[in-house]
Amino acid sequence: MTQPIVHAHAWMPSSPCSDGCLPKNPPTVRRIVLVLRIVLALTAFGLLPVLVVLGVPFPRVRRSLTRLGARMLLLAIGIDLTVLDARSERERSRTSGGALHVAGHISWTDVVVLTAVRPSTFVARADLVDWPVLGRLARAMKVVPIDRARLHQLPGVVEQVAERVRAGGSVVVFPEATTWCGRAYGSLRPALLQAAIDSETWVQPIRLRYLDRTGEQTTSTCFVGDETIGASIGRIFRLRGLRAEVEFTAPEAPGSDRRDLARRCEVAIRRDDVYDPTVHEVVAEAERRPSAPTVAAA
Repeated sequence: MTQPIVHAHAWMPSSPCSDGCLPKNPPTVRRIVLVLRIVLALTAFGLLPVLVVLGVPFPRVRRSLTRLGARMLLLAIGIDLTVLDARSERERSRTSGGALHVAGHISWTDVVVLTAVRPSTFVARADLVDWPVLGRLARAMKVVPIDRARLHQLPGVVEQVAERVRAGGSVVVFPEATTWCGRAYGSLRPALLQAAIDSETWVQPIRLRYLDRTGEQTTSTCFVGDETIGASIGRIFRLRGLRAEVEFTAPEAPGSDRRDLARRCEVAIRRDDVYDPTVHEVVAEAERRPSAPTVAAA
C-alpha cells in the first residue's frame, strides 16, 4: 500500500542553513583514532539496551546507566562535555521532579549530549526510530514522536508530554522545530510549551553550544540541509577538538500564555548570542554566481 501524500502546510518549520554553514577544512583525527572511535561507539550501542533493561525496576539505576551509556557514546564521537549551572538550590528544586526542558536544536548530537547530562524523554521527529544507530537509542529512551507535517496530531503530542511531566518525568523539546547551524537560529514555536501550562510545571531553559579547540562557537556538528544522517555521522566522527557546552539558566514559571513563555525561554537560551546572517549570505551569493562551464573529456 502506498503512503498518502502529505502536503507541507504554511507553518511547516524550515531553516535556511545548508552545508554552506559548515566550516571549511576542520581539524580531523587520524585513521587509527577513527577506528577506535567506531569500536567504542559500537560497544556503547551494544551495551545501552542491556543497561536500560538492567535498570528497568530501579528508575535511579536506569537513569545512571543511561547517562553512562550516553557519555561513552560522546567519548566515541569525540565531543567533550562542559556543564555550567549557576542556579540556586531553590531554582534547582523547581525542576528536580517533573519538568519541561527547552533547548535550541543544532544536530542529532544534541540528544546524546543532553542525555549525558540528564537522561530524559525527548520529543523528536517521527522517523528517528527508523534511523540507523540512533534509532536504537531513540527506542531505548521512549521518545515521543512528532510528525510536523500533520498539524492535527499536535494536540495529542502536547497531551503526551503533559502526562509524562505530571507523572514526574523530564521531557526535552526543541521548539525551533528543525535544526539550525548554531551561529544562526530560529524563533521558538510556542505549541509544545502548552504542555507546561497544562501540567502547571516549571520550564528549564538550556543553552547548548558547540565549541572548537580555540573555545569559539563552531558549526561543525550541525545537521542541516540535504546531508543524510549516515553522512553526518561519518563526518562528525572524523572531527577533533570539539566540546559541547550545556548551561542551565534560571527556570521559567509556566504562566498562562504559551507565547509569552516561548519569548521568556528564548531570551534565556539566546543570552549573549549574536545572530550571524553572513553564514547564509555567503551561501546565497555562491548560488547566484553562474557555474563554470564544464569541458567534456575527449
